[in-house]
Amino acid sequence: MLPLFVYHSDYVAPLPPDHRFPMNKFGSLHDLLLRDGVAEDSQFVAPEMLEQTWLELVHAPEYVNAYRSGTLSPKAQRRIGLPWSPALAHRTCIAMSGTALTAKLALQTGLACNTAGGTHHAFPDYGSGFCIFNDLAIATRVVQKQGLAQRILIVDLDVHQGDGTAFIFQDDPDVFTFSMHCAINFPARKQISDLDVPLPEGMEDEDYLQTLASYLSDLLSQFNPDLVLYDAGVDTHVGDRLGKLALTDTGLYRREMQVLSACLSQGYPVACVIGGGYGDDFDALVYRHSLLHRAADEVARHYRL
Repeated sequence: MLPLFVYHSDYVAPLPPDHRFPMNKFGSLHDLLLRDGVAEDSQFVAPEMLEQTWLELVHAPEYVNAYRSGTLSPKAQRRIGLPWSPALAHRTCIAMSGTALTAKLALQTGLACNTAGGTHHAFPDYGSGFCIFNDLAIATRVVQKQGLAQRILIVDLDVHQGDGTAFIFQDDPDVFTFSMHCAINFPARKQISDLDVPLPEGMEDEDYLQTLASYLSDLLSQFNPDLVLYDAGVDTHVGDRLGKLALTDTGLYRREMQVLSACLSQGYPVACVIGGGYGDDFDALVYRHSLLHRAADEVARHYRL
């Protein structure tokens, strides 16, 4: 079986033309995967709108209501960094549902990838760093609530620490948070993950991949998760505007192969989100995000999912 990819046309919402968040990358990623033959139309699954109760499994009802209604304070909106609109509020909820669907599909088939997601800076009662609600946390709580999985390993390889995710699950023994990130990058105030691996500025492919290998397999076997949620941020790339690490396209592809192969070879289903990416060259950025899906296609064929 070929891997399933989750996408919705509403993953793209209008932003001001000079805004630095590359919102159009989600639609362009979908189009690139089809154009390059990485995926067929039949591999894409569209999420439905989630119930507000899903959001409230993680987030304070007052915060959820304020954001969805557009009554969040200007200060709280500035902390998020995205100007509120009805379209963005709708897009945010669809994206949360997309990651929850990705997790469910991974539990059914072994491997699934969203074409959005990775909003790991969102805390229970506020958003931060382009993250409004925390899709990794919501997906975790949804599959737990529905009795589909209990022990969740979150592997966060975005260049920024998954601070919101770490805070949300800090006292939960059934969720293990692993964040490997640039030590001197955002957020300035780090939270405490179950395992934090801060990396020096400028780290390149070989050192990065060796560092990851030194933790991942042991972590999988020791924690023995029912599901792995993988945040495959490409802001670790040498060309990223907000990065400070120095991975190449080849290094990113090897990273994706390494994570997916480690999970599937040991029998752990893995649900992937694309995480951050902010390169000045838009087409190159979209291609970097597609490396996750290209690796998923290769690994799925190898393991005959």
